[in-house]
Amino acid sequence: MDIALLLLRIVFGLTFAAHGTQKLFGWFGGHGLKGTAGFFESLGLKPGHTMALMAGLGELVGGLLITIGLLTEVGAVLMIVPMLIAIFKVHGKNGYWATDGGYEYNLAIITVAVALVLAGPGAYSLDALLLG
Repeated sequence: MDIALLLLRIVFGLTFAAHGTQKLFGWFGGHGLKGTAGFFESLGLKPGHTMALMAGLGELVGGLLITIGLLTEVGAVLMIVPMLIAIFKVHGKNGYWATDGGYEYNLAIITVAVALVLAGPGAYSLDALLLG
C-alpha cells in the first residue's frame, strides 16, 4: 500500500506542479503569467494577474507538497480549490467529458486529492517521517 501511495503521489503531484509552471513560467507549452492572467480576466477572475499568480503558485506548491508527502492536507486543498474554480468558471457548463471541454479531469484531480487525505500519504512521506 505504501509503495502504491508513493507512486500515486509522485505522478499526480509532479503532474499538477507542472501545470503550475505552465501558468507561472510558460513551461511545457503553457502561456505564462501574462497569458494566464489575460485568460483569467476574460473569465471575470479579477485582477487577472493576482488570480493567475495564486492559481499557478497553488498548483506548483500543492503538487510539490503532495509529491514529497508533506502537509498532505494543505497540498490537497491547494489542488482542490483551483479545480473547483475551473469547474464553476469554465468546464461545468460543458458537461462531464473532457473531450467536450467538461470537468472530467478536474473531478479526477479532486477525487485523488481527497483520497490521499483520507488514506494518508503513506510510510514513504515526510509527513510519516516527521509525525511518526
